[in-house]
Amino acid sequence: MAPISASKCPYMSAKPAEAAAKSEPPKLNLKSLRPAQPIDYDYAEELKKLNVEELTKDIVATLKDSQDWWPADYGHYGPFMVRLAWHSAGTYRVFDGRGGARGGNIRFSPLDSWPDNGNLDKAKRLLWPIKQKYGKSLSWGDLMIYTANVGMEDMGFETAGFAFGRKDIWALEEDIYWGGEEAWLDDSKRHNGASPPVAADLEKPLGASQMGLIYVNPTGPGGNSDPQGSAHHIRETFARMAMNDEETAALIVGGHTFGKGHGAAPGSNNGDEPQLAPIEQQGFGWANKFGTGKGCDAITSGLEGAWTTAPTKWDNGYLTNLYKFEWELQKAPSGDPLWRPKENGGAGSVPDAHVASKSHQPIMYTSDIALRTDPEYTKITRRWLENPEEMKVAFQKAWFKLTHRDMGCPERYLGPLAPKTQGSVGNPFIWQDPVPVGKSDGNVDSLKAAVQGAGTVAALVRVAWTSAATFRQTDLRGGANGARIRLAPQKDWEMNNPAELAGVLAKLTEISASTGNSIADLIVLAGSAALGQPFEMQFGRGDATQEMTDVGSFNYLKTVADGFLNYNHPSPHQLVDRACLLGLTTSEMTVLYGGLRALGVTCNDEAGRPLGVLTKQPGTLSNDFFVNLLSMNTEWKKTGWGVYEGKDRKSGSFVWCASECDLVFGSNAELRAIAEYYAQSNSDFVKDFTKAWAKVMNADRV
Repeated sequence: MAPISASKCPYMSAKPAEAAAKSEPPKLNLKSLRPAQPIDYDYAEELKKLNVEELTKDIVATLKDSQDWWPADYGHYGPFMVRLAWHSAGTYRVFDGRGGARGGNIRFSPLDSWPDNGNLDKAKRLLWPIKQKYGKSLSWGDLMIYTANVGMEDMGFETAGFAFGRKDIWALEEDIYWGGEEAWLDDSKRHNGASPPVAADLEKPLGASQMGLIYVNPTGPGGNSDPQGSAHHIRETFARMAMNDEETAALIVGGHTFGKGHGAAPGSNNGDEPQLAPIEQQGFGWANKFGTGKGCDAITSGLEGAWTTAPTKWDNGYLTNLYKFEWELQKAPSGDPLWRPKENGGAGSVPDAHVASKSHQPIMYTSDIALRTDPEYTKITRRWLENPEEMKVAFQKAWFKLTHRDMGCPERYLGPLAPKTQGSVGNPFIWQDPVPVGKSDGNVDSLKAAVQGAGTVAALVRVAWTSAATFRQTDLRGGANGARIRLAPQKDWEMNNPAELAGVLAKLTEISASTGNSIADLIVLAGSAALGQPFEMQFGRGDATQEMTDVGSFNYLKTVADGFLNYNHPSPHQLVDRACLLGLTTSEMTVLYGGLRALGVTCNDEAGRPLGVLTKQPGTLSNDFFVNLLSMNTEWKKTGWGVYEGKDRKSGSFVWCASECDLVFGSNAELRAIAEYYAQSNSDFVKDFTKAWAKVMNADRV
């Protein structure tokens, strides 16, 4: 949960004041399309060398080995590591699949310096000896999540299993937008300036209610101690990380069963966050000048105290206390608002984290009181109060989802602890986007002849592209496997041209019925065959059913404006973002874009004219798009919202119409350089297009 006693500026690149004064349009940032792995190795192969049994023993020993430089609350680092894992995974958001724990990105700015992640720098340093020992065989992403699982198991909770396979990143992810505010805990831009902030107004694709938080402010919206208002923000925020009401309640209840909050004194005693701290602190942040600065004197959230009477034991103590007492708003030693039982209820029932002779009342945050204030959360938590085993299973499911949501399908799970049947928690989870195994081979020549009659070149290419290009490398969702383009909601997306799609699918379904090949494979085969170039077909895709498909969740894979299709007046920034989600480089994006236009894959302008088809022979894979875009025989002029007309410089007659995305390949210096290469008579345009095409078609293959 969120620290509320911080007000530093985020560690981010601000727009120069002089540029802002001139109101310059934002420049096209192509950094997200450049490879950013200075260190690379086959993690899956290295992982095979990992001795998981030995690792587990090392983690248990570390959890109970309290260090003087950061002593363990209650003698056990388990709750601390649960928070590290929760805050690593909890940045995931449904709109673009960004965030999550898969790359170990909490090691880098701005996440490592968010006020919500206060003092988690110490948790990472506690794990460093283990990481150093196992080296390449254990990523930071896997270590941080697995340590929390081991910690919970050691405290008496049975987890639903664990999958290794989180390959580390090595630098901050510059393509992630975390909000436009320039001060920690500011929310002035993400809620339309409303005060108090309105949950439903939260800017997309953001998930957190304030800058530098993972979820919501535990003291209430904007620091206002309003439990019902907090419930609204909790529901909105957790929904944006793919959690429903029951999963949300389970995570809060289960997470707060362990550990305590820290607010021994005002947050003004803390020094700078890691990215702004003096170099001699070597990446440590929040140097605390109050008392010893640690243990009893630690300051993190500003909210001091524990929720249960046994903070290092799995039990139903959180819900017991939540409903046992009547709660009143008081203040923590830091001065921040929290809730304690009325009339000194529960006094002496909570042990001190460091001094055996001391004891305390239990505490709750405003976000905790929300669970017994909001009618829907109350129904759930009261049911669990009477049925603790049901609560346990709910937390098993929710924790597994939280920590594995960005890892894709179960076929990507690695290691001996990866659940094969999910045991008591059910298999498969619908959020894992299950797909049956498809036929693994086929007679390519005979199938090619059959599928090529299923539609025009443009139609077959468009269906294959729109099916495969739903893939997001951020959370490994979407793609051609499963052929979900024939199911709701994707079959009805306007950008997929539903009428044309239905016609192609009807014919491919007939071929599937007679050959036994999956429709998913036939979609890719038909689109690839329509290119008119040699290609190597990979079979084995399966066909998902509607029952295997979470309609609401899959709707997040739909783009508002798709540059590759010229759908809905896209901006070049939206094109680059889509290319980034597909895992493309600038050259791959460019060659695919030009080829799709030559093949006639595009949307029309308001007059019904195809945008960006700069060729006299549409349907033929050629470099005509680049040749004609860069020709000085054409003069361009904007004629409507996102529409430009190209006219012959000499005669003034109309030649082409194009979009802003089309023209950016001639105006942006970096993209123009690539476009010029592909416009050359002896470039590798066709070879590079088919290679990039295969990358997209097979992006979701394991």
